[in-house]
Amino acid sequence: MVVILFGTIVLLLLLLILAGVIYYACRKVSRKIQYFSRAAFGTDSLMEGFRKAEEDYAVRPKSVSGATSIYLPQITRDFPDFHYEEMKHRAEALLLSYLQSVDEDNESLLTEGTSELKDKLRMRLEDLRGRGIRTRYDSPGIHRTEIFQYRKDRGRCSVIFQSAVQYHHYEETGGQVTAGSREQWEQSRYNVECIYIQDRELVENAADAGLGMNCPNCGAPISGVGAKVCKYCDTPIIEFTIRTWNFSDVSEV
Repeated sequence: MVVILFGTIVLLLLLLILAGVIYYACRKVSRKIQYFSRAAFGTDSLMEGFRKAEEDYAVRPKSVSGATSIYLPQITRDFPDFHYEEMKHRAEALLLSYLQSVDEDNESLLTEGTSELKDKLRMRLEDLRGRGIRTRYDSPGIHRTEIFQYRKDRGRCSVIFQSAVQYHHYEETGGQVTAGSREQWEQSRYNVECIYIQDRELVENAADAGLGMNCPNCGAPISGVGAKVCKYCDTPIIEFTIRTWNFSDVSEV
């Protein structure tokens, strides 16, 4: 009986020692977690820190790949009449109208754009309707817009603007939110492609939204995309063509 009692006491002591070791280890780990959370998030609670970090990320604007200082001199050299601020504002207005068109399921809200862009928007809306989904972009706003790229190939010239955007983005099915959140901000980036058009009516019916150009007098190809006169016969080109810029694509990146 004495042996059994002694063994029980020893076992209890070992359990108490083990519990003390576990408690000490847990306290040590807890303190380390608190130190880490304070340093990283400014709060003792790691979960609260993660939640705060998630909220901060949701309102922190995306960076844009701005190359305006690189490409703008090239663009204005090729197109002296290119007005950067005006085109940037047009690109931002188009982007907001595109998001509104998707949000309200109404393609007619798109303010401008080639038939290529309008067809893409229409197909997207038809796909969403077919799947019974409404994609919402509540309270969209643009933080910053820069020129991302300038391309010249095969007679097609395009300026691509990149914008940092925020909104409340979510999807509804049957009136119920199935993805995203009505309350939480979401940050994203969009590219808006602006193309150089020789004749709007011709381009609207063309598969490629960029057209080559020939001199109306001698028929020689116009090599410089911003040329005012034919270099072979000095015939003014601007008088014979309708030149404008229009938007051919909107894409999230």
